[in-house]
Parts: sequence; C-alpha cells; structure tokens
Amino acid sequence: MVATYGPDQRALLESAGVELFERVLAEDGIAVDDERIAEDGADREAFDLLVELGLLLLDPEAGTWLPEDPATAQSRVVSPLTSESVRLLQESGDWARAFGSVTATWRRAPRSDARGPFTYLRDEAIGKFLAGVVAEVETEILTAQPQAGRDAQTLAAAALRDVAALERGVKIRTLYQHSARRSSVTHKYVADVTARGAEVRTLDEFFNRMIIVDRRVALIPGAEDLRVAVAVREPSIIAYLVDVFERAWERGRPFENRESSMLKDIAVEQRAMTIRMLIEGHADPVSAKRLGVSPRTYAGYVADLKEEYEAETRFQLGYTMGRMGLTGNERPGEGPTAAE
Repeated sequence: MVATYGPDQRALLESAGVELFERVLAEDGIAVDDERIAEDGADREAFDLLVELGLLLLDPEAGTWLPEDPATAQSRVVSPLTSESVRLLQESGDWARAFGSVTATWRRAPRSDARGPFTYLRDEAIGKFLAGVVAEVETEILTAQPQAGRDAQTLAAAALRDVAALERGVKIRTLYQHSARRSSVTHKYVADVTARGAEVRTLDEFFNRMIIVDRRVALIPGAEDLRVAVAVREPSIIAYLVDVFERAWERGRPFENRESSMLKDIAVEQRAMTIRMLIEGHADPVSAKRLGVSPRTYAGYVADLKEEYEAETRFQLGYTMGRMGLTGNERPGEGPTAAE
C-alpha cells in the first residue's frame, strides 16, 4: 500500500479525481456502462484511481458505482504511510547513531591510514565526499566560490545542503567575486542562506574554490583541473588555509549591501583589476576568468578603457597606461588621464 500511492497519484486525485467524485455525488452514482469511464473514456484514469482508493464502490444489483465516505478510504491510505514514516524516522536515527560510532572511532584514531592526510577525489566522488562532511558539520563552514561554474542546478543543490546545516545552528561564511552580483541565481542562493544567518561577501580578486569544514578538513582543487579535488586533513595546512580565507574575508564587501557608494567602489575595483590585467599582458580569456566575467563582458571593460585613454588597440592601451605609471590601484581622476 505504501509503495502504491505517491505524488503522481495524489496529484491526479487533487485534480481530475476530485472533480469526478463531485459529479458522481451530484448524480447519485455513475453507471458501469457510462461512456465517461469506458476504457477510452475521458475520466477513465481518474475513475480507476477512485476505485483503487475505495472512494467508489460497485453496486452490482443496480449496475452503478456509488461514492464512499472519504474518511474510510483515507484511513486505509494515510495510516500505513504514517506508520511507515515513523518507521523510517526511527531507522534513520538508528543509522545516524551507527555512523556516529564509526565517525567517533575515525576521529580518535591516529592518522595511520595509508592515504595519509590527503585524499584525492575525482568527478562524482567530490560531491559525495562534500555531502558527507557537510552532513556531519558541527560548528562552521567557510567557502570561497569563484563565480565560474556555479550554475542554477549547482546552486540549488548547495542551497538545500547549506540551509539544512544552518538550521542545525552551523555558521556559514561564503566569499564570491564581485561578478557574482550580476547573477540572478546567485542572488536567489544568497537570499535563501542569509535569511537563515549565513554571511556572504564579494571580492575583486581572483581566487580558487575552497571549502573548510569545522577547521578540520578542507577541500581544494587538484592541480590537474576542477574534476579533481584534494581533501586535506593536515592541521597546519588547514590553519594556513583558514588564515588565507580570513584575510580575504576582511577585504570583502557584504553581498546584501546595495548602497550606491559601495556599488561605485566595486565598479572602481573591477576597473582597477582590468587595468592590472592589461598592464601585465594577460590574454583575454585569462583576464576574464580572473575577474569572474564572460569574455564579452571583459571586452566591454577594455573598450571603455580604450575610450577613456584614447587608444585604438589593446596593445596601445597597455603601453599607454604603462608609460603613465598606472598600476591599477588608482581611483578615477587620480594621476594622468590621457596619453602624453
């Protein structure tokens, strides 16, 4: 019974099933040969569900299907589901205690496993490992998330995971690049988690993805590509990574702050970083990645600077700014504003 009725059957009952039941009530039954409930009838699917649920009972002498008290049918369907949910809750609690014992044993044991303090993960194993460590987080999650690669599906899954942790009292701080402020899906994620106490800031600088859980395990990208990650449990390295995060966090700007003065400062910081990329001679794809924007958006930044400094080419622009002694740290209006 429990396995038979699920969301699809409930949706059918709430739509076509209720409507058919109302008509049967109004008509004091429905004949067995009514064309509406024939094999190819318009109401056949809803009719079959009502019969299966016990909401319609056959009167063989009259050749009519008659409506039944829903309370009787409800007890046959809902009671087993309630019992099963209680059983599953109990079972999940038992499993949690069992894994708690195993986890406690793991944490008490010296680092004697062959892998040492580093575990290399690839592809699907990354998500499974992350879900595991976040599920058992006790106090804090620190995350540095460059905007690239955070699509709607990834952020939706992250929101569910992080909200569950926040509701257990876990503190979460997340750092993005300024470019994340232009993403609607990122805004939705931030709204979901900050409403439950998380803190989110943005920074102009480029950084790699990093997740630190309870300051005991960190997940960082592998040297090859983003399909490989390294789980780090070495305390000294984790302490170093936490220090890197904290320094970046202090320079970050609150995501939720949309005051015009702060947004102007962010635009200035992105302009300055574009100048640094040009002066240092980075290729456009590299520069766009470091700013966390698309190549088209980066090209727009460069076009604005070419107009500002009266340069026709990017090479001329970089050369001009270099001759002027610009470093990318000046605010607009400071120092020379045109080529000599």
